[in-house]
Amino acid sequence: MIRLPSYGNGYSEQLIGEALAGGYRDRVLISTKFGLAPDALRGMRNDTSFKAVIREAESSLMNLKTDVIDFYFIHWPDPDTPIAETMSALNLLRNAGKIRFLGVSNFSREQIQEAEKYGKIDVQQLQFSMVHPKHKALIEWGSKQGIDAFTYGSLGSGILSGKYRTLPEFKPGDTRITFYDYFKEPKFSKIQKLLVVMDEIAARRQCPVSQVAINWCVQNQGVATALIGMTKPGHVAENCAAFTWKLTEAEMTRLNAAIDQTLKDE
Repeated sequence: MIRLPSYGNGYSEQLIGEALAGGYRDRVLISTKFGLAPDALRGMRNDTSFKAVIREAESSLMNLKTDVIDFYFIHWPDPDTPIAETMSALNLLRNAGKIRFLGVSNFSREQIQEAEKYGKIDVQQLQFSMVHPKHKALIEWGSKQGIDAFTYGSLGSGILSGKYRTLPEFKPGDTRITFYDYFKEPKFSKIQKLLVVMDEIAARRQCPVSQVAINWCVQNQGVATALIGMTKPGHVAENCAAFTWKLTEAEMTRLNAAIDQTLKDE
């Protein structure tokens, strides 16, 4: 549920707004981001200036056909805008009842601490998965500060779904090869060994491999939810079913050992 120039120029939010019509709005929590703007030279640039924050929030509210955004995230740190300026706009929006919780995405511990000099940060969004566990310490630190985490890339851009067993060829520019590196050797072959362990657990649980990956994410301290991209209605139900069961301590231990083995040379 995100509105960004790079994500359809607001179209994704408009779809969500239409889907929530007819009484569904009160049954969901809406999360969206701001802070990226079109740039003629670079394609996209960070912009978390006061005017940009207010403008994007009003645009998102209109697209979503709602009076309030539950979770509003700064997409990336903006080196050209003092965080005090960004937070002043967010505090204004919160005080006006237009947003409920403030979030940061891709922020370091130090950047969060700086932001909190000017207002409460409620949630953080970080890339975190079985193939990208490097932010574990930051997530646990945030939990102790009362900052829950939303994990993105929770399925490793699809590789932890178990769908890809041979190295696929994606079109140039696909984020699975530009933003992520799981579909490149030697990492792709290493992850296949992790999938063997996941296969065994999934078979015993009689569930899709993806549910094992989702469970692993949310059973880490401080993780409030795992964000997952889906293209088919059936995937929605399948992934949501992951929250009806939990991995045992023994299964978590085995998976963590397999993860350590997969990533030991990095």
